[in-house]
Amino acid sequence: MDYSNIFRLVNLAVGGLMILGGIGQFFPIGFQSVIVGCYVIIFGAATLLLEFQIPPAISRWAPFLFSFIGRGIFYIFVGSILLHLPAIRIVAGSIIGIVGVGYVVLEYIPQIEPPQNMRDAGGEWGAEQI
Repeated sequence: MDYSNIFRLVNLAVGGLMILGGIGQFFPIGFQSVIVGCYVIIFGAATLLLEFQIPPAISRWAPFLFSFIGRGIFYIFVGSILLHLPAIRIVAGSIIGIVGVGYVVLEYIPQIEPPQNMRDAGGEWGAEQI
């Protein structure tokens, strides 16, 4: 069975949650919260971009995003950054982290193949070989 559309929708939702969590990171305004918020927004925009187009720089410098385990650990990392008050960040961070754990588990289920956009890393480290 082909789960490509489901993975695409999940990744789009996670990218949107990253952007929302990044915006929520700005408040209360402080130097550290603005810097972390900008990074989370950039990570969310990159996640959204990967669902529509794969820039060569990302497949070269971030090949871990092209495997379930790499993307899962990335989602767990970003989710853990967002786990702080207010509630919007806790909810967003928790959902992103849970999706990350799900992706790590999917790495070890051979019946489920990654979608096409997670196989385009050009055979470098982290790319699924099918």
